[in-house]
Amino acid sequence: MHIDAEQMLADFFDQLTVEKRASEHTVKSYQRDIKHLTNYCSDKFIHYWTGLTQSDLRAHIASRHRLGISSTSLQRELSAIRSFYNFLLKKRLADTNPAQHVKAPKQARKLPKTLDVDQINGLLEAGTNSALEIRDLAMFELFYSSGLRLSELAALNLTDVDLPDNSLIVRTGKGGKSRLLPIGSKAATAINNWLQQRLKNVAASESALFVSNRGTRLSQRSIELRLEQWCKKKGIAEHIHPHMLRHSFASHLLESSQDLRAVQELLGHSNISTTQIYTHLDFQHLADVYDKAHPRAKKKSE
Repeated sequence: MHIDAEQMLADFFDQLTVEKRASEHTVKSYQRDIKHLTNYCSDKFIHYWTGLTQSDLRAHIASRHRLGISSTSLQRELSAIRSFYNFLLKKRLADTNPAQHVKAPKQARKLPKTLDVDQINGLLEAGTNSALEIRDLAMFELFYSSGLRLSELAALNLTDVDLPDNSLIVRTGKGGKSRLLPIGSKAATAINNWLQQRLKNVAASESALFVSNRGTRLSQRSIELRLEQWCKKKGIAEHIHPHMLRHSFASHLLESSQDLRAVQELLGHSNISTTQIYTHLDFQHLADVYDKAHPRAKKKSE
């Protein structure tokens, strides 16, 4: 790319960071996604962003798809490219947005994997044998109680949790949105048990709700590893990750309440279509029950 084109890209990322206040994760994702486009432009000897056409972009996305890149990832790449060209349009550095009407190839949507209520109870009622396990149980209870994302739980501060009110505030939600969430009684008890342990070895200046044995904020990766270790130690064979607890929260709540809008708000989804995946999950469960129970749905034995 020409040096001017590279500068436009640098200005776009500066705007994302400074003006839009996008998270570090978002900026890195945009950089990675648009890097694929710059590689395509270099291969095709396209030196300026105004030289990229809609046909070029369709060819780029098609080539990425042939490499086995998922539809979801390609949609994300197109979103990053659209945002970049919208920036150029606003700055009057481009006349059109070639990504405006380009869509990623459709792909069958995978249903999220969840745990049933008995599995959840087995996971959360396995008992604790140390201060770290008391902390871990509080984290796992909170995942399931409030449907938190891994990043949201890791970012929680002491001041974000109001135990007398059984509520917490997520200040670092997806898209920079905050939301107020209820805390279930079992999660509130587990958090209170952890707070009694936390006070013993944490500096007063540390604001994180969940800290390591060194007294510093737990990283997302550490939380994932602690859940893996918990399952192994408690003899739980199934591979469980934090997002599975969020999926289970959503599925169980929707199954009981049938209130899609409420579940959307609790999960922090900006688009209700994202939440609707759990209605398909609920229907799949009903279909399984039907197949097993209905006298004329069962397959005849050969």
